[in-house]
Amino acid sequence: MKKEVVLIALGFAFLMGCNGNTDEPVQETTPPIPLINYSVKRTYLHDTTSFTEGLLFHEGALYESTGAQPDLLSTRSLFGELSLKTGRIDVKAELDRDKYFGEGIVFFGDKVYQLTYTTQKGFIYDARTFKPIREFSFPNKEGWGMTTDSTYLIMSDGTNQLTYYYPDSFVMKQTVPVSYAQNPVDRLNELEYINGFIYANVYTTSTIVKIDPATGVIVGRIDLSSLFNEVKQMYPGALEMNGIAYNPSSGTVFITGKMWPVIYEISFPI
Repeated sequence: MKKEVVLIALGFAFLMGCNGNTDEPVQETTPPIPLINYSVKRTYLHDTTSFTEGLLFHEGALYESTGAQPDLLSTRSLFGELSLKTGRIDVKAELDRDKYFGEGIVFFGDKVYQLTYTTQKGFIYDARTFKPIREFSFPNKEGWGMTTDSTYLIMSDGTNQLTYYYPDSFVMKQTVPVSYAQNPVDRLNELEYINGFIYANVYTTSTIVKIDPATGVIVGRIDLSSLFNEVKQMYPGALEMNGIAYNPSSGTVFITGKMWPVIYEISFPI
């Protein structure tokens, strides 16, 4: 399952440009996805009880959404404004952890949209008061990450598909399959739309991929495994990377992960 810590053979050897077959002569290799170099600007505190599912900036404030892992009783399904001084979330809305596993969120217009994991249901709130407005559904899909291109809501569901929805009705417009060198890249998780491209965490890896939304083709990758290793040294209970938030005022990106003790502010060519 998505939320369990397991060793999974993802079949992502091509992400690093590896053939993966040592017994046969190599006739042709897939070129590696172009690597995007980054630098760390700052680090901030992050609550190690936050099972991060979404991260974004809205009107200059950083917001985080989290899920309630059944075997981790300290975790909760909520979202709110995140303090970079304390790492704590000022909770704006919370779901019943026994009913819903909270997933990604997105602000659109005067509303906030929140996904849930397996219940095929989402929630809409007033973006000022955070009072519930209504619910929406997405049949036959899991809710993972969500972002917007300022016209549509874009959702990931753990596959290689990105699904576009009309914000007012949450009716599906289209799906875009994501691939590299004609190989599907699945387990797309948290999403962030930055300057015409979609950036996505690849679940269970420390890789963020850069996707051309017009074609679904991956055009770059950011390898953050060194930061993940650093985090595990700080706090062995930290889990996989998840969370991408672009700060337009600084041009930097904030990244974190489930139960990480820190948030990294990083810079790379955007």
